[in-house]
Amino acid sequence: MGNLLHRTTWLAALIALSLVTWAQQDPHSTQGGAPHIHPDGSVTFAIKAPHAQQVQLSLDTQPLTAMHSDSAGWWTVTTAALADGLYRYVYIVDSVPTLDINNVYTMRDVYITKNLLIVDREGKCPLAVHDVPHGTVSAVWYDSPTLHSQRRMMVYTPPGYEDDHARYPVLYLLHGSGGDETAWLEQGRVAQVMDNLIASGQATPMIVVMPNGNVDEVATPGSTGAGLVAPSSSHKYEMDGKFELSFADISTWVENHYRTRKVKRYRAIAGLSMGGYHALYISANQPDQFGYVGLFSTAVKRMDKGRCRIYNDLESKLKVQFQDRVRLYWIGIGEDDFLYSENVTLRDMLERNHLRHTYHESSGGHSWSNWRDYLILFAQRLFK
Repeated sequence: MGNLLHRTTWLAALIALSLVTWAQQDPHSTQGGAPHIHPDGSVTFAIKAPHAQQVQLSLDTQPLTAMHSDSAGWWTVTTAALADGLYRYVYIVDSVPTLDINNVYTMRDVYITKNLLIVDREGKCPLAVHDVPHGTVSAVWYDSPTLHSQRRMMVYTPPGYEDDHARYPVLYLLHGSGGDETAWLEQGRVAQVMDNLIASGQATPMIVVMPNGNVDEVATPGSTGAGLVAPSSSHKYEMDGKFELSFADISTWVENHYRTRKVKRYRAIAGLSMGGYHALYISANQPDQFGYVGLFSTAVKRMDKGRCRIYNDLESKLKVQFQDRVRLYWIGIGEDDFLYSENVTLRDMLERNHLRHTYHESSGGHSWSNWRDYLILFAQRLFK
């Protein structure tokens, strides 16, 4: 009798839980509460908040948008058609940023987490997962004698790498301030971008190496013996030369552990913001190492106040670097980026010295929507 009563009570609780879950489903969606993407690219968002006085949608690239409620307490809004791409969003419920609990897909940007969705109307968005051969992503630990530590980086190897004996070119891809070795994978969608570009023949199969550029952090928060520490946007030694001086530890380890093509024309380095700053000075100080350089919304001004030799005489170093044949020197910046003027100064320096480069100016500012686009454009021009 006791067992029967226990089973009956458990069944009643399960039914009640099912009813609550069903009641939370968005009546405007076929996806059980997640945003509903319409065929034209417009998106309906909905959240149940019967006691809220005001609910707004905060969506990438869009102004803050008021949502409207019905008698059941559902707040909804439908956007205009969105271009194919990745979008992050949160709801602002009575001034409180609130995740969409009915959408399991989230993305962390430093210490801020938002939901995400991908608009892919014709199955051609390079940020989406498509039915193509997939590469492999590995979290590897390497020894850094310069920094006296074991450090982690993420490495993408292209489809088929494990099954052949070929050697591959390498792209070293560096994150921005506040990011870590996971940033380009999670926010930049590197694995999906490379899978799709390689499958379509738009990019050469390559290895992509994504290290942690924070000298005081051996790996992303939560992946070290320090435990589940809170991510921070502030780090020691961000732009003082220590990472640049330790970069040879990374490239040496990669070339000893992966089948790479160990010549300049098959090495590339690129980065965004702080990572662009690192890429700028690493490549300028190692003119014989990189045939391709990509600077995405890059910081240019030296930040160490004159203490590190690696930042000295940039103009002279660039002249030497270009004499040793840079196959592609690619600069991308948004017209509203707060680093725009620094990039103008860099371009003026290059043009004054007749150093050939490619410049791409986009709309928008200092954002992942631009950096993902820059990666797509840059990757298609590598190792050709």
